Amino acid sequence: MTGRPDRPEAARADGAQAHPDQARPDAARPLPDGWPAGDERRTDALRSGLDAYELTDEDLELLEAADEDAAPADAPPLPVLAVVGRPNVGKSTLVNRIVGRRVAVVQDTPGVTRDRVSYPASWNGRDFTLVDTGGWELDAAGIHASVARQSEAAVQAADAVVLVVDATVGIADADADIVRLLRRSGRPVVLAANKVDSAVQESDAAVLWGLGLGEPHPVSAMHGRGMGTLLDAALAALPEESAAAGPAPAGGPRRIAILGRPNVGKSSLLNRLAQAERVVVDPLAGTTRDPVDETVELDGRPWTFVDTAGVRRRVRQAKGADFYASLRTQAALEKAELGLVLLDASEPLTEQDVRVMQQVIDAGRALVLVCNKWDLVSGDRRAELDREMERELVQIRWAERVNLSAKTGWHANRLTRAMQTALDSWDRRIPTGRLNSFLGELAAAHPHPVRGGRQPRILFATQPSVRPPRFVLFASGFLEAGYRRFIENRLRERFGFPGTPIQISVRVRERRKRR
Repeated sequence: MTGRPDRPEAARADGAQAHPDQARPDAARPLPDGWPAGDERRTDALRSGLDAYELTDEDLELLEAADEDAAPADAPPLPVLAVVGRPNVGKSTLVNRIVGRRVAVVQDTPGVTRDRVSYPASWNGRDFTLVDTGGWELDAAGIHASVARQSEAAVQAADAVVLVVDATVGIADADADIVRLLRRSGRPVVLAANKVDSAVQESDAAVLWGLGLGEPHPVSAMHGRGMGTLLDAALAALPEESAAAGPAPAGGPRRIAILGRPNVGKSSLLNRLAQAERVVVDPLAGTTRDPVDETVELDGRPWTFVDTAGVRRRVRQAKGADFYASLRTQAALEKAELGLVLLDASEPLTEQDVRVMQQVIDAGRALVLVCNKWDLVSGDRRAELDREMERELVQIRWAERVNLSAKTGWHANRLTRAMQTALDSWDRRIPTGRLNSFLGELAAAHPHPVRGGRQPRILFATQPSVRPPRFVLFASGFLEAGYRRFIENRLRERFGFPGTPIQISVRVRERRKRR
């Protein structure tokens, strides 16, 4: 890829001669539907030349999957399986066992789980959505009543239900009450007799026939005993496509996580956007512990905002509710598409603020920085803040930034544009022909430095995925980190990508040996 470019009038790598659509290199703009045939011929030639190198099956699958002309088909909604039961019967432990990793918080005390949280799961080649719920108590009051209502909502939004019962206790009054409610829901129910840790205890599970739900499946969520039989029964009760979840509405709502260190105004911003007292706001840091979802219509389209707990300085040093709140914040970010990171503009930028931004980048989510409490910022502080961000955020200058005041509402209406710009970049795909043409010009103008008597060449490039944009470069040798950063910066100059991280990976391939 060191030859002269076919289009000398195209944008040069040093930016001296810009393409007409490069008037604003940092702005999101749609890519043209077509591209000159010369670039397509070059791409075909480069792809054919790649066959002379040792390629793995994974390489071939990646190259075949990266078809920019194929529009992604809307996948049917996955069937939903809800896990319910009274408090402290092992629901979250069962969820962790099914998912295959520790996603739900587990503690010996009841009432740890309060929200209904969804996780992707798979068994025997079938994908489905697993929903963990809090303990179901019918006569509960206060916060426990809210937890019970969340469990009822989870049942209504599910295609099938797994009722978890503690086999060592037998049939409790609460279990019988839950069974009556499940029968009224009309959902198929699979009975899991949990805490059967050995064959000797299987007789305890036989008592649960008295619930009238059919065969109880003895399992040990802690040790994994009997899980295969339980999952086979659960999947037999699930439809191929969800009848309860339904397809996602076209064009939204996009899911936005509101993040930041404690007391920067996250809850105040959500209340301002919702135009209601949706969450508790208090000067005491750490008021919010559980993620709170709220769908808000802004500029004529819905957005789902998730208010999260403040990210503490050292999560591992947190205890009790603060520890669990930190875990839920991370889970909320993983389910979001964009991280809205709030900063207290009236205070100096802290290491903790930068850590929250890095958390969003590591999760591969779009990023918007919100400098809140702008009504408290003086002229001198504004200049100081600009210097701090220029110094501390040199690696993420691509992030969109909005200055606003959640308390007064000043400039809150600018959030929509910044979020949409970042999400458009997050979804953006560069056609393979255009990408290779650009990199050919870049390599011709700025070749990789010679190291050890060899000069690595970029053989072929493709973008196999978006959300975030991911680029894979096939090269004849190792590309240094500095050169990869150079490529990323030039990609941003040429194609924009404001508000989203870019992932660039390099696959070094050797020529096939002659036989």
